[in-house]
Amino acid sequence: MTEQDEHKARMARLKASVDRHIEAAQEEKGLLIVYTGAGKGKTTAALGMALRCIGHGLKVAVVQFIKGAIDTAEERALKSFGDRVTFLRMGEGYTWETQDRERDTKFAQQAWGMVCGFLRDPSYAMVILDEFNIALQHDYVRLEDVLPVLRGRPPMQHVVITGRGAKDALIEEADLVTEMKQVKHPFRKGIKAQPGVEF
Repeated sequence: MTEQDEHKARMARLKASVDRHIEAAQEEKGLLIVYTGAGKGKTTAALGMALRCIGHGLKVAVVQFIKGAIDTAEERALKSFGDRVTFLRMGEGYTWETQDRERDTKFAQQAWGMVCGFLRDPSYAMVILDEFNIALQHDYVRLEDVLPVLRGRPPMQHVVITGRGAKDALIEEADLVTEMKQVKHPFRKGIKAQPGVEF
């Protein structure tokens, strides 16, 4: 058998396997998606999904829990889609900057209150809780209060949660979990944050 024949046979087996999985996947439901890990790209992945929804003419809500003090280009870009996007910056900055647990808890609780409204509204196809894992990790919002709300959302609504340190119970609940692993980062070499890359 030639190398080309071997390749063709291997790809035919792969196609058959993929086709079986596609045929078996018949259920449709709103997904709970978690992007976590120490690597860069969690918010970027979530906002890429927002763009997909917008491209399908669907409505998206983005609530930023921790990064709230930072003006970002992605916020300006997403807001340009008008009433298809609700974008709320609800925090005051990273926890190591604020160093005020009481204030951080207050702002996280306010943001969670807004999210609860979106999670009851079936007109939103996707709700993104950016850096929410940080709020959960520090118990600014308690996961045991969050899970019942997530379970009670409209059946076709997708929820995307980002941030380092996702709790085990959230990972267990989620339909899709991706852990971003940091291999290299320019900051470690003294290179500052760049427009279009970090913000």
